[in-house]
Amino acid sequence: MKPQDIESFFATLKAANPHPVTELEYTSVFELLAAVLLSAQATDVSVNKATRKLFPIANTPQALLDLGLERVERAIQTIGLYRTKARNLLETCRILIERHGGEVPRTREALEALPGVGRKTANVVLNVAFGQPTMAVDTHIFRVSNRTGLARGKNPLAVEKALERRVPAAYAVDSHHWLILHGRYVCQARKPRCWACAVAPFCDFKDKTPAPP
Repeated sequence: MKPQDIESFFATLKAANPHPVTELEYTSVFELLAAVLLSAQATDVSVNKATRKLFPIANTPQALLDLGLERVERAIQTIGLYRTKARNLLETCRILIERHGGEVPRTREALEALPGVGRKTANVVLNVAFGQPTMAVDTHIFRVSNRTGLARGKNPLAVEKALERRVPAAYAVDSHHWLILHGRYVCQARKPRCWACAVAPFCDFKDKTPAPP
């Protein structure tokens, strides 16, 4: 994708959705962290279903610790790997209280030191909660970046670094939301909806899919 096409690509996505937001439901930075931690290998829909049960009864680090492992597991048991995630969530709560005064830290290093929090989760929190121009490369962003020619890479970190170089600064903060939503609803894995894609003119994908009959 040519530099001038990158500008048009993001300008088009912005025009269609000027203020993109995550589809995870949360009302505090801690709830966001917990939701993203639970979202690994799970859909936002399934996470929201679980947190609608969990957050009304416990939505702070201390409240979750007081709730205990068994009740946390029961609340989130509809999510894949829920037992491991419940343990990681409670251990994260303990560390937040002991090392960070119960608050979610604002640095990548401190976030990645939390159990169950990898680079992608840290990037989501830094971006959504603190407005940093980080690139949380999930399967959607990885696919869209490679397929369109926006930022090619053999692994998520390579794509993240390529996006940091290629995304214009004016679009950096919101870019990962646009790319996730575009991959989720338009540039889908098995059959991209090229016929309905507003940014198709700027995309390098050669085998564009025609409209269904």
